[in-house]
Amino acid sequence: MSATATLIHYTKSLTRIPVHTPSRSYEVLVERGLLRSAAAALSDTVPLEWRVFVVTQAPVRKHWGNILRKSFSKAGRKVEIIQMPDGERSKTLSQLEKLASKLVSCGADRRSVILALGGGVVGDVAGFLASVFMRGIPVVQVPTTLLAQVDSAIGGKTGVNLKSGKNLLGTFYQPLAVLADPDVLATLPEREYRSGLFEAMKYGVIRNRAIFELMETNRDALLSRDGALLETLITECIRVKAEVVSADERESGKRRILNFGHTIGHALEAETDYQQFLHGEAVGWGMIAATLVGTEMQVTDSLTAQRIIGLVRAYAPLPRVEVNSEGIAKRLLSDKKTVGGVPHFVLPTEIGKVEVVNTVPERAVIHAVEEIKKLSEA
Repeated sequence: MSATATLIHYTKSLTRIPVHTPSRSYEVLVERGLLRSAAAALSDTVPLEWRVFVVTQAPVRKHWGNILRKSFSKAGRKVEIIQMPDGERSKTLSQLEKLASKLVSCGADRRSVILALGGGVVGDVAGFLASVFMRGIPVVQVPTTLLAQVDSAIGGKTGVNLKSGKNLLGTFYQPLAVLADPDVLATLPEREYRSGLFEAMKYGVIRNRAIFELMETNRDALLSRDGALLETLITECIRVKAEVVSADERESGKRRILNFGHTIGHALEAETDYQQFLHGEAVGWGMIAATLVGTEMQVTDSLTAQRIIGLVRAYAPLPRVEVNSEGIAKRLLSDKKTVGGVPHFVLPTEIGKVEVVNTVPERAVIHAVEEIKKLSEA
């Protein structure tokens, strides 16, 4: 997809987006109301003899657990629901062990499949669990947040956090399928929804200018969760993610562009003990910081910088940035994207194009963090 690609506006029908990787090829299915027919959508993917275990969290279970269960009941199948704690702080090895023990007590075996029903935390933890339980059982991602639908549920990244950094333990483990239902976003808290919009914005900067322009010109409609527009945005973001993942499954080259805004964003999350920022909020500030680094490195021109910073701020509010700038720079050294002690930054060259740079001096990072601290006070 080129930087000047145009968007296609979809009617309410099932869209299938293929993902092809060396370890597995699968489809991302996108349709409003898809959760109500999830079992039917998976009938060719999940054999009848497999036991189905749904890993989810209390708020998601309250709104969507019974609907998912009913879709399987109509198909004559039972599901077992396993609940994990809410929040980023539940992404730990101890929580992974508790979930694995619960699977054992429920009689899960190698003919079992995990359905990850939830946002990025559920998807990351349940995906990691599936990849290591009995040396690997299948997983289907059923993302219920905007951020997970456009990003984290696709591509096979799983993981848990350590105190020293985000997602430092994990695997690449591709799902059997991904089911994205934009209608489930209706119950998403406002802050969570906006968090996902920042992640969607990333795709407009790194790959598809039309996504960026859609978000520039349709801010009010997107913030009001216009169904048709939201389905278009989600579908186009998924197309970019699928294309990039298909070209580079394990982030050895092209896939690194997906980390735009994440280098400093992850450091902000870790520095504040995952309590101050939602992931997309940290990425929002991270995109601004990366853009400021880009201008200092003479990679990003001033007009491009103004548009990116302006778009992020248009979808505010964002939490204040109250961190030690030197501490953020130090944390970059333990980021999993750092190689040989050199952090890699994804910097915008124009709307729809970026480049990966490994020559960013520490002073540029510190200066960018100081600037976003000032902006957050405005």
